[in-house]
Amino acid sequence: MRFIRVAAAGDIPVGGRGIVFVDGNTIALFNVEGTVHALDDSCPHQGSSLAAGKLDGAIVTCRAHGLRFDVRTGRMPGIDGLCAKVKAVEVTVGEIRVGVDGQS
Repeated sequence: MRFIRVAAAGDIPVGGRGIVFVDGNTIALFNVEGTVHALDDSCPHQGSSLAAGKLDGAIVTCRAHGLRFDVRTGRMPGIDGLCAKVKAVEVTVGEIRVGVDGQS
């Protein structure tokens, strides 16, 4: 896996979120208590933007149909069901990098 710089660490404040584009994919970034997490920005139900949803702690609620996902795991809290696709994240030397498949 290779990592691509997508933002400066300060671009996503604690409790904040952002959208970045990596290798043709839209990725939602969420800063939960100082740790940045990344998900595909497309809700697995019908594709609505997860970054546009309500963030409450580590749980993002899809604005389209109210499905909830833990941004740390991509899983729906308390039930097995649809999962949002989690992306690997590194925060080093003041920059946020997201993992992509393939080689550099």
